[in-house]
Amino acid sequence: MTKTIFTYQGELRTVCRHESGVELVTDAPKDNQGKGESFSPTDLVAVALASCMLTLMGIAARKLGIDLKGMTAEAEKEMAAHPSRRIGKLVVRIRCPLALSPEQRAKLEQAALTCPVHASLHPDIKQEIDFVWGL
Repeated sequence: MTKTIFTYQGELRTVCRHESGVELVTDAPKDNQGKGESFSPTDLVAVALASCMLTLMGIAARKLGIDLKGMTAEAEKEMAAHPSRRIGKLVVRIRCPLALSPEQRAKLEQAALTCPVHASLHPDIKQEIDFVWGL
């Protein structure tokens, strides 16, 4: 189990310290009384989804003998207001410069869609996942 320690800094900001010593700062977004000077806690859900998908694709690519270096992703988060403030939609766009075979692409896309973050999200959160190959 991984342990993270959180310290509230005031002004709606936290510092999160991973057991490795790496720190991450969160800040409330401007539309929710914050300064918006760092990732918001809900931004980190989008970050977790995209980075998890890339990681699972990387694991699958190793098994296939493919180097995905240079692959990128963009993540967008859309908030919903009703019935309460929550994440309403996540969009992840994954771009890979390699022109792979349809079979290789299918295996890598399936790996991305089996990421634990994707599987852990509430079904009310709409997810749009887009893959583009051979840029």
